[in-house]
Amino acid sequence: MRKADYQAHLARLQIELVKFKHWVEGTGQRLVVIFEGRDTAGKSGAIARVTANLNPRSARVMALSAPSDRERRQWFFQRYIEHLPAAGEMVMMDRSWYNRAVIEHVFGFCTTAQREAFFAQLPAFEEVLVQEGVHLIKLWFNVSRAEQLRRMLAREGHPLKQWKLSRIDVDGLGKWDAYTAAIAETFQRSDFAFAPWTVILGDDKYRARIAAIQRILGAFDYDRKDAAAIGTPDPRIMGGPAIWPRG
Repeated sequence: MRKADYQAHLARLQIELVKFKHWVEGTGQRLVVIFEGRDTAGKSGAIARVTANLNPRSARVMALSAPSDRERRQWFFQRYIEHLPAAGEMVMMDRSWYNRAVIEHVFGFCTTAQREAFFAQLPAFEEVLVQEGVHLIKLWFNVSRAEQLRRMLAREGHPLKQWKLSRIDVDGLGKWDAYTAAIAETFQRSDFAFAPWTVILGDDKYRARIAAIQRILGAFDYDRKDAAAIGTPDPRIMGGPAIWPRG
């Protein structure tokens, strides 16, 4: 996508996000958007564009570090609950409880029994959130193997982006197939009718960011919504788990 076209569309979408946020505050909505995906797939970049013009007090980003010793002794979902939104708030989760389904599993940070307990409790946990009036949007950003390597090498050589490249990211390069299997199982066991997954193909960062915002705005009938400004989502970029490529 040409940068000029991207910037023009993004500007229109960010105006819509501001209108949407006023509606969320005025009507007391509660929104959680989960940003998950392969390393370097564009999660943090999309979050930055969503929140760029929103009040950080009521449009918060949650990016948790590794659990503390005390948190490891808690109920697994417990540390996420305190970050859930109150009325009029939006929370963007830069990774989420789905760490257990994929990353922790691939790297052996949890046992098989712990992961099975997670999947057993997950449907009821998310259904309760939805029943309580929390709007739950789950986004999975994908990136191809070649593009992932290219982005990691670019980060390694960029003095302002080296901090983004963790040991987990580097070690994960050799675990592509294990990630693929874990992701496929996660989609199979957590793509609920009341909380479905939306897959965004992220090799083109511009198109992926636009798709993410379109998915959020498209889920609501907020005041003064301009459908023409939002545009029609590209089904080649965004869809259900069926569009997710394993390779």
